[in-house]
Amino acid sequence: MTEYDDRRPTTGGLTAAIVASAAVGVLAVGVALYGPPGLGALGFGTAEPAPSGASAPAVSAPAYATEEYGRRLLAHTAELLGQDQPNPGLRYINSRLNCGSCHLATGTEPGTLTLLQTDEHYPRFSGRAGGMTDIEDRINECMQRSMNGRLLPMDSPEMFAMASYLRSLGTQYQAMGASSLKAKEPAPFKTPVRAAEVAMGQLVYSTRCGICHGSDGLGLLATEDPGQGYLFPPLWGSDSFNNGAGMHRVLTAARFIKARMPLGEPTLTDGEAFDVAAFINSKPRPEMTDLERDYPDKSAKPIDNPYGPYADDFPLEQHRFGSFQPIDEYYKALKKK
Repeated sequence: MTEYDDRRPTTGGLTAAIVASAAVGVLAVGVALYGPPGLGALGFGTAEPAPSGASAPAVSAPAYATEEYGRRLLAHTAELLGQDQPNPGLRYINSRLNCGSCHLATGTEPGTLTLLQTDEHYPRFSGRAGGMTDIEDRINECMQRSMNGRLLPMDSPEMFAMASYLRSLGTQYQAMGASSLKAKEPAPFKTPVRAAEVAMGQLVYSTRCGICHGSDGLGLLATEDPGQGYLFPPLWGSDSFNNGAGMHRVLTAARFIKARMPLGEPTLTDGEAFDVAAFINSKPRPEMTDLERDYPDKSAKPIDNPYGPYADDFPLEQHRFGSFQPIDEYYKALKKK
């Protein structure tokens, strides 16, 4: 079977195949290449609205919900599931980010935010959810927060494909040689013993980050068509992640920045990564509703969680930008009790 461009409209090709022959064999080829009829210009997905639900039903995956489709969804999320998707039923995200904006090389690059060992980590307990979660739950957390969108139906081809792709990476990880598994990253980020300085972060941003992400932080589009997403993603504004995303936490962002940025030349100091993370997260972005429901056990909230309520009396500003040592010491003492 030859490779094809999953972003090219394919409805016409499928219709021609059906008209040309009603033979089962020909139709099967058409489905394998393009997906079944009625699925929109991209030939994948469902036009049904997203139902709520906490776990995936025991149903069979459609033939076209492949690992390769899952990989493409991570690489081209904005185009395939975004607000400019021709099929309204597939418009699941309101940002124009791709999963690969943070999970570099669609998660196959070892190191920070790799997805190679995802299957080993689930199911697991989530303090934010207050219960056990699996890979599908985690995908939907990202859909709602990092992608500023809505839940994928648990029985949708998109959910099947993305979860299948993530699970397949475990096999890929086991097949990789030792040298390939070593992350090409600097020493891990260490939290400075001070509050982050937003003004210093702005200086770091202007000298080290703005050349790719734009002086206005709104990113660099891949093409003149916004529907095809960004070459370098927006770090704030309407097309970026919302305030419920993990990357909106200063320490989480600083760890990623120290490990990966500037892309191909991660040379920022701990202080620079800390300050520029604070600057980025001081900027306006979409807001998620009902965040007070997160972390039923408030003492399980990360110390840099940027929204309350908290199980402590430290001010919101300190939870956002530090200093974090007093908060950390408070919770360590609380656990000992």
